[in-house]
Amino acid sequence: MNLHPKSVTFDLDEHWSQVQGLLRTELDDTAYRTWLAPLDLVGLEGDRVLLSVPTRFLRDWVAAHYADRIRALWRCVNPRVCGVALTVRPAPSSRASAPAAVVASPVLGPVPLPCEAAPQPLDGDIGAPLDPRFTFSNFVVGKSNNLAFAAARRVAELDAPPFNPLFLYGPVGLGKTHLMHAIAWHIRHDNPRRKVVYLSAEKFMYQFIKALRFKDTMSFKELFRSADVLMVDDVQFIGGKESTQEEFFHTFNALADRGRQIVISSDRSPPELAGLEERIRSRLGWGLVADIRPTTYELRLGILQCKAREFAREAKVPDNVLAFLAHRITSNVRELEGALNRVVAQAILVGRAITLEMAQDVLRDLLRAHERRVTIEDIQKLVAEHYRIRIADMHSARRARAVARPRQVAMYLAKQLTPRSLPEIGRKFGGRDHTTVMHAIRKIDELRSTDPVLSEDIEALRRLLQG
Repeated sequence: MNLHPKSVTFDLDEHWSQVQGLLRTELDDTAYRTWLAPLDLVGLEGDRVLLSVPTRFLRDWVAAHYADRIRALWRCVNPRVCGVALTVRPAPSSRASAPAAVVASPVLGPVPLPCEAAPQPLDGDIGAPLDPRFTFSNFVVGKSNNLAFAAARRVAELDAPPFNPLFLYGPVGLGKTHLMHAIAWHIRHDNPRRKVVYLSAEKFMYQFIKALRFKDTMSFKELFRSADVLMVDDVQFIGGKESTQEEFFHTFNALADRGRQIVISSDRSPPELAGLEERIRSRLGWGLVADIRPTTYELRLGILQCKAREFAREAKVPDNVLAFLAHRITSNVRELEGALNRVVAQAILVGRAITLEMAQDVLRDLLRAHERRVTIEDIQKLVAEHYRIRIADMHSARRARAVARPRQVAMYLAKQLTPRSLPEIGRKFGGRDHTTVMHAIRKIDELRSTDPVLSEDIEALRRLLQG
């Protein structure tokens, strides 16, 4: 963005209005109102503009997520501004003898707490921060997450629980937390009167222990059981914590009995949650259980394209670089986005042009960590497990389709994922001729274009072998 102000005089109020206008155009309304509308202009300190915020939490969040952009916009409006400083303004207090300490909760808002009351902090720091980037509008949907996305949207849009609980599960970094934040943002925007509580299972446990220490469990119970929507992230962390599980069980029942919505996330499905009581696992499976599976190449590419658009003003990422990252970084979305961030940062901060060679150089440590030496034995073992045949069938002369097709898949993957020659691959499959291996590869290539189930199976096996 190239703005050329007519004057470089320090007309701070006018310039602050211009900066606010630019921020409004860049951010969605919810993010702006939540994080930036509370900022006030204080004045000038040397060549730095001083802005005030109502809470320390808000100061830290703005500093981490928006300070660089605010500083850049100020410099566009007035080149003589070299920095922006954030300060917490004093909170008004109705009690002269005991000033209020303000803590921020992205769910409940800033809550004044009497400084001398020990049990009261429960109400102020109950919620975990909501990331303004995690909304439905920037969640990229694909085959691996479409059910979870649709279910989360339905929960956010309806006041009465469509299914209770909604249980989201899948490996780390695939979007469970993104969907939970998106639910909270949507409800907060469309129906702010509904009380939404989002926090991790670890923080639920911490709050419960704190209530026990202050002998104030009644306040704890009232706080959680008065929620209209309770969202608990990473519920697997209360496994083995008997007293926390007991309280979670009763909280769950109380909310469900009142028709309040419950949303839970975990890295495993309810039956696989070790350390959780059977009665809790049973209740977690009452409603809708939606899994988020590992990403496909197409989904990873879509995520990168969406992310690259955010950098469009400052850096253009070529399509071949995005395709390269989508092929090579297959573990999870966080690492994928982190890789793109590193490439773009190198371009913006160091001034290097973004090319495929540049990306390979910048990410060499990450790419090396993703390189796993796959053996033909690894492939045979995994394919046999997937298709429920014996490993011995990979070497046998049996030609039944239930055995021959998995064997062809294993040969195909061996050619794709190992440096072995066709004769070497044939020898590993019971001394078969290299022409047999060539036939298997051609056959699987043909089937992949007409059989989407087989194609998805092969992609899943490839991800497991390379992950």
